[in-house]
Amino acid sequence: MNTLYIKPAVTRGHISKNIQGHFSEHLGRCIYGGLYVGENSEIPNVNGMRKAAVDALRAIRIPVLRWPGGCFADEYHWKDGIGPKETRKRMVNTHWGGVTEDNSFGTHEFMELCRQLGCDPYVNGNVGSGTVQEMSEWVEYITFDGVSPMADLRRQNGHEEAWKLPYFGVGNENWGCGGNMTAEYYANEYRRYQTYVRQYRSDSKVYKVACGSNGGDFEWTDVLMKQAGWCMDGLSLHYYTVPHDWDHKGAALGFSREDYQITLEKALEIDRLITRHSAIMDQYDPERRVGLIVDEWGTWYDVEPGTNPGFLYQQNSMRDAMVAALTLNIFNQHCERVHMANLAQLVNVLQSLILTEGPRMLLTPTYYVFKLFQHHQENELLLSEMKTDGEKSSVPAVQASASVDQRGVIHVTLVNPGLDDAQEVKIDLSGRKAQDVTGSILTGAMDAHNTFDAPEQVHNAPFEGIALSEAGLSVTLPPVSVVHLGIRLHD
Repeated sequence: MNTLYIKPAVTRGHISKNIQGHFSEHLGRCIYGGLYVGENSEIPNVNGMRKAAVDALRAIRIPVLRWPGGCFADEYHWKDGIGPKETRKRMVNTHWGGVTEDNSFGTHEFMELCRQLGCDPYVNGNVGSGTVQEMSEWVEYITFDGVSPMADLRRQNGHEEAWKLPYFGVGNENWGCGGNMTAEYYANEYRRYQTYVRQYRSDSKVYKVACGSNGGDFEWTDVLMKQAGWCMDGLSLHYYTVPHDWDHKGAALGFSREDYQITLEKALEIDRLITRHSAIMDQYDPERRVGLIVDEWGTWYDVEPGTNPGFLYQQNSMRDAMVAALTLNIFNQHCERVHMANLAQLVNVLQSLILTEGPRMLLTPTYYVFKLFQHHQENELLLSEMKTDGEKSSVPAVQASASVDQRGVIHVTLVNPGLDDAQEVKIDLSGRKAQDVTGSILTGAMDAHNTFDAPEQVHNAPFEGIALSEAGLSVTLPPVSVVHLGIRLHD
C-alpha cells in the first residue's frame, strides 16, 4: 500500500509555468520541415508555421520556447537571418549534420512562431564566436522602440513595433561547444557580455541567463555564483538521460527490461543534481533570487537506423513518458529554485513532443505527459509526502507531486513506473473530504509508441479507478502509467 499525505493548507513554493518549457534548435528537422514548412508549402501553415503543430502545442499551453540553440547558438550570427529571404547568407551547420542553413527562419520568424503559440521567447546569444557588439545590437534590434540604427533596421525589415524579450541566454555550453572555456574565463566573459544586454523597455525586463553546469560539475556552479551571481537572473543546467554511454547510448525502441530500469534510474539522478547545485547557489543567494534554469533535459538514444546521425532523430515510447513524468514531478518539488526547464527538443529531435514526415504529424507519449501536467502551471506547490510499505527501490513504486490552483482545486500527478504490478494509492487530505474528483491517465507497455500509420496507439484517456472515502480517496494505478487528478474539496 502507498499513502500520499497532502497538506491542503501548507504551500511550499510557486510552480512557474516555465518549468514546462521547450527548446527548438536549428538541428535536423526541428525547425525546417518540423515547425516551419515555409509560406509556399502545400502543408497547411500560417505564415510558414505548420498549423497542426501550432494547434497541438497551444493545447498544452506551451509557456516558453528557447531558440536558436544549443550548440548552434554559438555559431549563429543573427544578421544573417533578417531581411529578404532570397538575399540571406547561407552557412554550413557544422554541429549538426553538415547541412546548409539558408537562414530563412530567423528572428522575425521565431517571434512570429512565439506569437502564434502564445508563448514567451527565450533567445540564446552567441558568446562562443560572436562579439559583444553583435549581442548588444541583437537585443537593441528586438526590444528598442526609439530611433536607433538597429530599431530602424527592424522597421525596414517589416516590424514597426519592438518585441518583448523576457529571457536571454548569454552563451550556451561554454564549457564545451560554446568555446571550451574554463569556469573562471567564462565568468569574466559573462560579466562583460551581459553588461551590454541593455534593458530598453520599462514594461518588460530582460531576464539574463548565464551558462551553467554540465550535469555534476559543481565547481562550475560555485565559480559562476561567486564571481557573477550578482549580475545574473538565472543559471542554466544541462542533463541528459543516456541509458549506457555516449558512444553506445542504446536504442529508442527494442530495448530490454534492464534498459528500461537503467533509464529511469539515470533520469532520477536529476533530483540529486538539482539538490547539490541548489545548495551551492544557496551559499551565495540565500533568498533564491537566481533561478536554476534546466534549459536542456531529456532522453538521448542512438538515432533511428537509416537517418542522418547529426539529426538526432529518435522514436518516443512510454519509457520516455515515464522519464518526462518523473522529471516534471521533481521540478515541481524544487520549484523554489527551478524557475524554468526546457525539454530537448520540441519536434523531430531527441525527446520530441511531435514527429513529422512530410505532411504527416503525430503526437508522442511525451506530449501526452505535458498535457496532463499543464494543470500545475502557476499553482502553489503543496506539502506532500509519499509513504510506501515494503522495501525501497532505486526507482520508487509511486512518485507524486501536488499543487493547488487559484480556484482551490488540488492537482495531483502520480507515476507508477513499475512494469508488472498495479499500485494502490491512498490519498490522505489531512482531514479534508473530497467533494468530487476528475482524472486522466496515460498508460501502455514500456515500448508502446505512435507511428505515422498508427498515430493514436498511445494517448490520454479518462481515469475511472477512483474511490472516495471519509478520509480522502484511493486510486489504483496500472503498470507504466501517469495519472492526473483534479480534486475539489468540500467547504
